[in-house]
Amino acid sequence: LTKPFSFAELLARLRALVRRGATERPPFLSVGDLTLDPATRRVSRADTPVELTAKEFALLEYFMRHPGEVLSRTRLIEHVWDFAYEGDSNVVDVYVRYLREKVDRPFGSSSIETVRGAGYRLREEPASAPADQG
Repeated sequence: LTKPFSFAELLARLRALVRRGATERPPFLSVGDLTLDPATRRVSRADTPVELTAKEFALLEYFMRHPGEVLSRTRLIEHVWDFAYEGDSNVVDVYVRYLREKVDRPFGSSSIETVRGAGYRLREEPASAPADQG
């Protein structure tokens, strides 16, 4: 938080911190054949390691903490980027594409689903990727 700041912004950030820290987190996350270890920051799919940037890791971790839920771009920006992020929501689309290239495409399946007009959802069981995906 940089100075000067408004009291309302301080309260909003404190509420967000309390909300994030309120749940006990499992030592690792697993959705289908996708595994993520927050402590070591390692990701694997079908026992094959997947290299991700810090932001890709944070985005995938948020998806994996909410499997099957439709996550709007706004919600993803608030929780993965920052409460005060003021950029374009297109950044979510870009990073979802990066994740798909690393987590889905090499394995011939699709775990991250686009829900038209609503956002994205991490499937609990990956679907076969269409042949025309490029």
